Amino acid sequence: MSERMKRGTYDHEYHHKQSRYVVKEYSSSESKEERYEHKTRVHIQEMIAAKMLDKYVREQPMIRGPHFVARLRSHTVFENSSVKIFCTVEGFPSPVVKWYRDDVILNLSSGKYLVEAKGGVHSLEIPRCSTDDTAQYTAVAVNLHGQASSQASIIVKRFKLEDESCPYAWLPYEAAMLPKIHYTKINITFLEKFGPVFSTEGGSASLTATMTLSPNLANLQPEAQWYRDDTRLSDSKWVKIETGRGVTTLTLPNLYKDDEGLYTLRMVTKGGSAEHSAFVSVSDGPPPVPLAPGAPMDIKIHDANRDYVIVSWKPPNTTTEGPILGYFVDKCEVGTENWAQCNDHPIKICKYPVSGLFEGHSYYFRVRAVNSKGISKPSRMSDPIAALDPTEFERLHAKKLGGKLNVVSYHDEVEADGKPPGSPSGMNASEIDRTYVVLSWKAPAYASSAPMWYYMEKSMAGSGAWQRVNTQVPIRSPRYAVFDLAEGKEYQFRVLSANIYGASEPSEPTGVIHTPELKGVPSAPGQVISTRETDTSVLIQWAPPKEPNNLIGYYIDQCVKGSKDWTSANHKPRKSTKFVVSGLTKGETYVFRVQAINELGLSDESQESSPLTVKAALTTPSAPYDVGLLNCDGHSMVLNWKKPLLSGGTNIKEYYVDKRRSGTSMWREINIPPVTERVYKVEGLTEGAIYQFHVYAANLAGLGPASTHSADFTCEVWNMPEPGPAYDLTFCEVRDDSLVVEWQKPVYTGSGPITGYHVEYAKKGSSDWTTADEKAVSHRFLKVTGLEVGTSYVFRVRGVNAAGVGMASMPSDPVTAKALEGSQEVSCVVDEKSGDIVLSFESCQMSEGSQFIWKKDYKEITDFSKGVEIKTEGSHSKLIFKNAVKEDFGTYCVSVTKTTGVSSSYTISAEELAKMLALSYDIRHPIIPLKSELAYKILERGRMRFWLQAEEISSKVTYKFFANNKELSGADPNKMGHDVATGIIEFIMDHFTEENEGTFTCQITDGGGKGQSSLVLIGDGPHFSEFLSLQVGDDCSVTLVCKVANLKKESAFHWFKEDTEIVPDVKPDLGSGVCKLPIKLFSLKTAGIYKATISDDRGKDMSQIDISGKVFEDAINKISQLAGASAAELVINCTATGIQLQCHMKYYTSEMNIVWYRGETKLAHGDKTVIGGIPSMATMEVIEPTEKDKGTYSIVIIDPENSHKRTLDLSGDVYEKAYTEFQKLKAEAYAEKNRGQVIGGLPDVVTIMEKKTLSLTCTVCGDPKPQVSWLKNGSDVEPDDQYVVSLDQGKFASLTIKGVSMEDSGRYTMIVQNKYGGESVDIVVSIYRHGEKLPEAKPTLTPKTIIPPKLPIEMPQPKTQPAPAPSSPSSAPPKATAGRGMKSPTPTRRK
Repeated sequence: MSERMKRGTYDHEYHHKQSRYVVKEYSSSESKEERYEHKTRVHIQEMIAAKMLDKYVREQPMIRGPHFVARLRSHTVFENSSVKIFCTVEGFPSPVVKWYRDDVILNLSSGKYLVEAKGGVHSLEIPRCSTDDTAQYTAVAVNLHGQASSQASIIVKRFKLEDESCPYAWLPYEAAMLPKIHYTKINITFLEKFGPVFSTEGGSASLTATMTLSPNLANLQPEAQWYRDDTRLSDSKWVKIETGRGVTTLTLPNLYKDDEGLYTLRMVTKGGSAEHSAFVSVSDGPPPVPLAPGAPMDIKIHDANRDYVIVSWKPPNTTTEGPILGYFVDKCEVGTENWAQCNDHPIKICKYPVSGLFEGHSYYFRVRAVNSKGISKPSRMSDPIAALDPTEFERLHAKKLGGKLNVVSYHDEVEADGKPPGSPSGMNASEIDRTYVVLSWKAPAYASSAPMWYYMEKSMAGSGAWQRVNTQVPIRSPRYAVFDLAEGKEYQFRVLSANIYGASEPSEPTGVIHTPELKGVPSAPGQVISTRETDTSVLIQWAPPKEPNNLIGYYIDQCVKGSKDWTSANHKPRKSTKFVVSGLTKGETYVFRVQAINELGLSDESQESSPLTVKAALTTPSAPYDVGLLNCDGHSMVLNWKKPLLSGGTNIKEYYVDKRRSGTSMWREINIPPVTERVYKVEGLTEGAIYQFHVYAANLAGLGPASTHSADFTCEVWNMPEPGPAYDLTFCEVRDDSLVVEWQKPVYTGSGPITGYHVEYAKKGSSDWTTADEKAVSHRFLKVTGLEVGTSYVFRVRGVNAAGVGMASMPSDPVTAKALEGSQEVSCVVDEKSGDIVLSFESCQMSEGSQFIWKKDYKEITDFSKGVEIKTEGSHSKLIFKNAVKEDFGTYCVSVTKTTGVSSSYTISAEELAKMLALSYDIRHPIIPLKSELAYKILERGRMRFWLQAEEISSKVTYKFFANNKELSGADPNKMGHDVATGIIEFIMDHFTEENEGTFTCQITDGGGKGQSSLVLIGDGPHFSEFLSLQVGDDCSVTLVCKVANLKKESAFHWFKEDTEIVPDVKPDLGSGVCKLPIKLFSLKTAGIYKATISDDRGKDMSQIDISGKVFEDAINKISQLAGASAAELVINCTATGIQLQCHMKYYTSEMNIVWYRGETKLAHGDKTVIGGIPSMATMEVIEPTEKDKGTYSIVIIDPENSHKRTLDLSGDVYEKAYTEFQKLKAEAYAEKNRGQVIGGLPDVVTIMEKKTLSLTCTVCGDPKPQVSWLKNGSDVEPDDQYVVSLDQGKFASLTIKGVSMEDSGRYTMIVQNKYGGESVDIVVSIYRHGEKLPEAKPTLTPKTIIPPKLPIEMPQPKTQPAPAPSSPSSAPPKATAGRGMKSPTPTRRK
């Protein structure tokens, strides 16, 4: 910045002198002399263009974005030579330049590239080029106010011999040498699109789109072009655009209503473009004072000159605010923050001429609206504009000084004789407004060094009187605006030119110019029509106003039917007579109205539209797809296809199928009338012919497009024994690592019934299929687990029958393993009031017409005759079991139609159902709690009072008294009654005698509750002094306890369960009167009705207890409390099937409330995790663990008062050690299962007479088939004519000794062994001579000896495909290999 500017005293004369001459250097030579005149004209034009580009930013203190004065040039060079490219950049502050190679920033630290920057000139040099340097190079200049770029190509060619021609040899050296590029068509598919944005002023917004390119070439990336209402956007203070491979983002960092509009992204390639649009709505921010108007917008600058500019804007909408009274215009000089108000009083129209500007200075402008409540926030400030003479550069003149320099100066600075200038000509009005006129004219030819200026005169038309117009600064430009004119008047104007030598004659006056009068705002728009668009938007159309009066645009208001709360649908005027209102609520009913706007304000509202409910407009469905073949019998084919992805907003009613012979073009319709299902049998086909098929779908809106035709299907009979393909694969319960797949049974079953199915899956785009179920499932659904979150998979299904695995179904559509946001699971509870078992589910999504579909084991529930009900309210649905039975266990799932796959399931096990049934019974048959049990009191005159006290009874209570199972009457002389306040129930027996001795019982019923209490009154017979009760010891032992009294030696005590006598290990202790029965391994299996009896010749008494319902639950809760407190920390115990976690405790049974977790996820018993235990501990085993099973595991033991948690981190070294041990045990178990073994046939001792034939025969097994060897007294048996060794079919081994002699006595050993180990067995053979006494056998044998396997143990690899290869006939067994003992040499058994 110059010293004059720093001191704040701007000298106009100084500025004039400093910008007087512009010197430009350019290449010159004698050979170009004849083109000098042409160069001069071109040079002046270039200077004018460059100066006009600098109109907005001219002096150093002003803001200037980067600008390339000299751009990069392309070069073609030979290998191993150097190349250097230059560019010149201007801007303030000085821009920073970065270099890129094919859109990747250069690595300058490699030393391969040399970069220089000096005085705005930037260069990039490659000292030694190679062919790899062929690329497009870009210089990007950036400062605070923007960025600019320049590109050039460098082509490095291999050195060629001189006689080889160069394809670019004819080009001049200065020309850019670029090869001809054959552009590749790039297909662009949007993966994620930006949607409508609703924000307010002062906020920010980002629009992002991701896409795939095919092919994706690094040097052929598409150009991302962003538009707002068809106006192309570029990087600026208000807009930031970032584009990388496959992603482009537009950011609006500081929103104003100017930013509202329809934003369109166009990805442009040479082969075409792809585009996507969405509306961005920007509403008014909070006003400075309540009910003040919104800010004006769209500030434009017109007709900028030396000392004035004309500012225009658009008015804000006033849906809820009062009418606008006027506007204030503010200005601010660039480089300062001092805003000054330009008008003293509010102006009513949206255009204002601002005068009194300083020539050469740049300014910002903004506008504020005023109503009766206050002043709005200011609008977004305009772009900077300089107060300059727009025709200043037309007076440039070039003069040759010689050499390489030209001087460019103004025409009026050329030396000439002093005389007045000529008269101007061609005067006309370029803009006419109510109070001003913009005039322009042609300057006279002028060749004097004296400055020239103009005088302006005006006259009322027809008056002949001319009046000079006063101007604050001399008029030096042939363009000027005359202000302060009267509305509706007629004027004429003329102009004179002048210098120090005098004034010219006046120019010819203009024609009569009529200033328009203020006509007012537009009339109201015509009829408003609303039509459906999508689930959240409506298309509004209207007729334009009959009196537009310089119409600017329209505002649209919306209101929910029945309310008066009008809101703005747009906050920036729209010029079109139609508009899509977005962001509406689906299913809500709206009305709309429209207002027209001009520079004076808003018109009256139009009439309201008819009410319209928001929902998607009906369209025809999209095409079906994936037409497949399910069966063929030689003259017909069964087809299946997938339903359209888009139904068109209504149900698909029917399908139409066409056929044609392969190789022909004529399609023929084959189904009349249309079919409603997606399985169709096409009849009347020719055997051996090849056909193609396509399908149409139709709904209420009409017929959709045809599907892609099927593959070629040959009409040949299917006779393979395996099943045909399954079809209609669907998915539900999609979670982050699992999903459930369902399918339909194959139409063609093969040679026998289908016995199961295999499900296979592969990652999208992969052909590596994995079998989800190694063991075929018999039902038509499967939960697939172990998926990777966020990964897309495809699935297929194969049927299995006795002949083998059948054809694979057509692959499913890709499905991504990711849970829906907000998805919930099914819960199962027993209703505390009704005792019903209730499955509940709340959907995270709902649409119009959505329905809940409940299934059991993935078959829809349609039978409601057994007390099953479905109740749905809004987004909540319940499956209720009124009368559940033991057979109701299974998997219950629910899905919600017309959503993006909302579904869930809950598995009720038989054990859980039993618990819920018991709880349901207790709820429906509650026990009335008693404060005191049945008691008695002897009254006067032989009367007896029996009474008890309940916790609470109602006035509707009923009760009965029994004596020895006989009901007692409450009629006179007896009395019976109750007191609701105290809960006392009593019975007064008028006369009590010995005959009344026995058991007295009171039974109470109050609502659904029941209660009972008994009392024994016996004189001299045996009886129970304390009835049976259930006790839980500190060691979690469960014992039945009772007391008996009045016994004698002959008294007998017996235990019963369900009327079957129990004989305890320890006899009852009748001496103490306390009798106990331990219940071992207490669980549901031990529940039931237990009885105890005591009897002798004097009589018999009985006590009974029902261990079920609440009694059972109380005992389990007590056991849970004791066991939970005793629970040890989790320990690891590996098995041959997995890694088992153990929690030792005092007692465990499956009825305890114990939950296992992995992290926060509740684990369930299944194929992957086996939950169980033994009485001393609870266990959870992870079957076949993988890396995915690492994590923190915990067990929670819950009782009614507390929960006891134990945790173990199964990861890191802990997991690695456990996994290694599991693999070892798995291999050992496999070896033990498959090692060589003797499974029967050999005796321990054999006694045989001399000269007889001895045959030792047994059965052996193993996989692979074992080898067998024989020893005699520790030495190998050598086969010969006497000793014959055989192994038949790999499993029948024998040793035959012909003509045995005394020498053949001894200990024989048989060794059976394969690579997994084996065993040895000893047999004692004793020989005796004819006539001798049979010797007594006294074997002293060692036990069977186990031979360990060979290490390392080789495990077979699991198969990933379910279909086994066809079995071939068994080949001959391998030959025996040398080893210990003599191996069986023959594969067949000797006869």
